[in-house]
Amino acid sequence: MNTIKKLAELFAEFPTVGRRTANRFVHHLLRLPKPKIDELIAALSQLKEKTKLCGFCFNPYESEGNLCDICSNAARNKQQLCVVEKEADLFSIESTKKYNGLYFILGGTFSARKSEAHDAALAALKERIENPQKFSLSAVSFSEIILAVNPTPEGRITSRMAEKMLRESKQSPAFKITHLAQGLPVGGELEYADEETLESAFEGRR
Repeated sequence: MNTIKKLAELFAEFPTVGRRTANRFVHHLLRLPKPKIDELIAALSQLKEKTKLCGFCFNPYESEGNLCDICSNAARNKQQLCVVEKEADLFSIESTKKYNGLYFILGGTFSARKSEAHDAALAALKERIENPQKFSLSAVSFSEIILAVNPTPEGRITSRMAEKMLRESKQSPAFKITHLAQGLPVGGELEYADEETLESAFEGRR
């Protein structure tokens, strides 16, 4: 397999990238000067070498310590926890500048079929709610858990499973569980929602 075809196949594995877009990426790279290619190669290498996952929320970061910049920020609201599917959803919510609490990244949606991955994600969420101090977070007491899960069929299953677990938590009397308002298009994803839509969804949560 030649290099151009191999690269196109690799790019086509990226989320939302089809064959035609993948080919555009490859031909764009062909037109770049070698220093730019070297810069890209170095950045890709450092991505795996320097990036790690936050010990509390699983957000990728590069700074020192066990917590990402959000979790280690003393100015964040330590009474709110926003549960999202993936890192891109966290970034989209942060871009609105309307939410100042903490996050937890599930790592994807759940299906109706029970799996070890689902159980592990829910167990990790439960442990962080009940024992945040174990993950280097002090003075944390959640009064609201926001389930900011995408309004897709899989997202609705995920939201129901997470809510069931939360209501069974020993901390459940201390917090309320809210969901984003239905301003988000059914079947859509937070990652692609505009800031105004996300702001309305947060403000209208219940």
